[in-house]
Amino acid sequence: MRSGNEPVTARSPLRLRFWLSLWGLVWAAAGTAAFFLVGRPGWAVACAVVAVLAIVDLFVVLHHIHQGPHYQPGPDVPPYEPPTHGG
Repeated sequence: MRSGNEPVTARSPLRLRFWLSLWGLVWAAAGTAAFFLVGRPGWAVACAVVAVLAIVDLFVVLHHIHQGPHYQPGPDVPPYEPPTHGG
């Protein structure tokens, strides 16, 4: 069912985003450790920055998950109309 306002009412698949962020965090942490051990501080810092971004994304995703079905797509959650601002 398409309503024509999908960009306004789009919702993110939060569970998938959670697991992808976790996967990125694991690899970025491993890259940070590996590059640090082989003496490549620049690459270690780059991987550490990616790890921090993954952690921030994990917190945002967890916050949205805890807010309930408004932010989670699913067959039992119908599309909703955006709030109208005005009279």
